[in-house]
Amino acid sequence: MTLVRPLARSPAAARAGQVAAAALLACTGLARAELPVEQLRTEPLAVIGHTAAASVGALLLTGALAKLRDMALFRATLDNYRLLPEAALGAAAVALPLAELAAGALLLPTASRAAGTGLALLLLVLVTGAVAWRLARGGGAIDCGCGGSTEVPLSRGLIARNAVLMLLTLLAALPALDRPTVWLDA
Repeated sequence: MTLVRPLARSPAAARAGQVAAAALLACTGLARAELPVEQLRTEPLAVIGHTAAASVGALLLTGALAKLRDMALFRATLDNYRLLPEAALGAAAVALPLAELAAGALLLPTASRAAGTGLALLLLVLVTGAVAWRLARGGGAIDCGCGGSTEVPLSRGLIARNAVLMLLTLLAALPALDRPTVWLDA
């Protein structure tokens, strides 16, 4: 195993670096000052994955809660898309926010992140397809139904935003490090 050692220009600088490293290790709960090169290479990817998962998870959870708070409004928004028969609107108005809630919740813990990533991607593809279909038929003047306090009309920009969210969701699937969580991770 290759180890990375800190470089120092003088003995005093080396000692100061060792003291700082020891203090940091004591605070973070890490076991030793020298980290394997493999861990140094994967740590940034893990941070990107955790950040992406937390961001998309929070977005999905807040969107789902907004839809669940006003189910009649969300049902009317679904009806505006003209994609579903009247009989299916009620079930869809319940199922979509619940699936969004599940995807957001599953993205947060690393143990269920793969399932959350898959469900989130499926939902994003579904809703982006609905937006594209409605825009192709000339229906940009309706609210997207994304959730939140402001109306967002259908547009190509909304499709681009959802594409970015899909890429961010894919980043959430990056491998996480197998190490204990310490207070600094909070």
